[in-house]
Amino acid sequence: MWSLDVDRDRCMGSGMCAALAPQLFRLDAGGRGEPVRDAVSADDLALDAADSCPAQAITVRDGAGTVGPRA
Repeated sequence: MWSLDVDRDRCMGSGMCAALAPQLFRLDAGGRGEPVRDAVSADDLALDAADSCPAQAITVRDGAGTVGPRA
């Protein structure tokens, strides 16, 4: 399982994560991204969303440490 985290201080509310992966991310009432669930099955879409975040606010982690975003 992977965990998803959105740094609320860095998130600028572009909505890229929610548009790209609505099953993984949504925008909260304040217009900031947040994970739909804290833990998800390993999914390249989570990494794609992290890569697409213009604020680089999304971190994807597995049990061993940080997986993404990809460099």
